[in-house]
Amino acid sequence: MKTQENGNTHKGYRRIIPSMTALLEFEAVARHSSVTLAARELGVTQAAVSKQIRQLEDNLGVQLFQRLHRGIRLTSEGQAMFAVMSDSLQKIAAMFDRLSEGSGEQELVLSTTATFSQLRVMPRLSNLRATMPHVRLRLATQMFTGDLRNHDIDLLVRYGNGRWEDGTALQLFEEEVFPVCSPAWLARNARPDSLEALYTADLLDADATTEGWMTWPTWFRALGGNPPKLDYGLRCHLYTDTIQAALHGHGVALGWGRMLDHLLASGELVRLTDLVVKPREAYYLVVPHGRDTTATVLGLVQWLRS
Repeated sequence: MKTQENGNTHKGYRRIIPSMTALLEFEAVARHSSVTLAARELGVTQAAVSKQIRQLEDNLGVQLFQRLHRGIRLTSEGQAMFAVMSDSLQKIAAMFDRLSEGSGEQELVLSTTATFSQLRVMPRLSNLRATMPHVRLRLATQMFTGDLRNHDIDLLVRYGNGRWEDGTALQLFEEEVFPVCSPAWLARNARPDSLEALYTADLLDADATTEGWMTWPTWFRALGGNPPKLDYGLRCHLYTDTIQAALHGHGVALGWGRMLDHLLASGELVRLTDLVVKPREAYYLVVPHGRDTTATVLGLVQWLRS
């Protein structure tokens, strides 16, 4: 004798699940706790998303969200449904990964900061094409590192302690931070012979937009220094602009060794002193929960480390 569940399955999921669109829009709203953000992600209007959610609630005969004065919140029924939806979508994504690995060309969306994209990824693109020709990389470059709960992102590079809730972190490399300048700047200026001598150099600095990111004051303090109010030669919002200023001979920047290895190897930048700080944090490739660590992912890890 067939159970009701088996009987319904035999008749087709369409009779049980009236709208896959409504389910996907429900998942996005639940993940963001916002109709506005869900609509923006899905590329539809807020009104269209709200209508789909209302129709889904009517079809189920239960309320999935509590409408609050400032935003929305999942009901207990909504929480149960979101848990199943999130798990199912992750399994489907993992299956797509496995299938696409064996079907030739594969596109991966990699989220990085502008610093990592310009200084670590771009110099290595030709090597990626040579070693992993089946991979087509699409970069989602952001000011801050993204969130893997955004399903438009396959993988994410993040700097920090490796403990995050949205995925599994695979360490790429640790860092070393030391002063760098151009050969032209060094030809015009004496090489500092102490930590204190650096206080009055033409310091170039960038805003700390990532937790654990070092600026000149934090770098000096890590070495036991107590700098006065620093008179910067230039301050930038983006670290990449700071490095451009250093390349043009405008002063001394903090060099993150693994970001600048190609510029140091070419001689475009040089280490100014032997002073160095090794941060506790590191760079990681973060894989969403539920997505397999495939051969392609492991290949990307090796490529980004190289």
